[in-house]
Amino acid sequence: MSTSSDPRPPASHVLVQFCHADRQYEPLDALTVRYEVQGLAGEELLAVEHSVLWYTEGKGEEDLGVHFFERIVDQQQLPSANAPGGFATDLPSSPLSYEGVIVKIRWCVRVRLFFVGGRDFVSEYVFTMGQLPPARMPMATQS
Repeated sequence: MSTSSDPRPPASHVLVQFCHADRQYEPLDALTVRYEVQGLAGEELLAVEHSVLWYTEGKGEEDLGVHFFERIVDQQQLPSANAPGGFATDLPSSPLSYEGVIVKIRWCVRVRLFFVGGRDFVSEYVFTMGQLPPARMPMATQS
């Protein structure tokens, strides 16, 4: 039997389920996401935002594009242990996911929880759109 002397409640977390188990999508595919908020430990939700976006990683300035966004503030529509959240959207034609040497393009589902006490929590789940092969480092020529 284990006990904890930590007075803080357990950490909140979000479990996400994609309509494609492999998280692989093509441009213009329908994306349906269900999610469940766990570990609230009596904390009351004020609002939930869920979104689909892409962002770049790598050298230079980072870019971000929001494809879908929804904020839920109606207490009867907020996800709970008895009522999971979810949404659906059709993906755009671009940009495609890309694993470059200098820059990468990532797509993700983001769920952000806002609590009555002022705390918030963000959870992101990456998925792939398109089938571009990863870039390779150029071979150095030998002299």
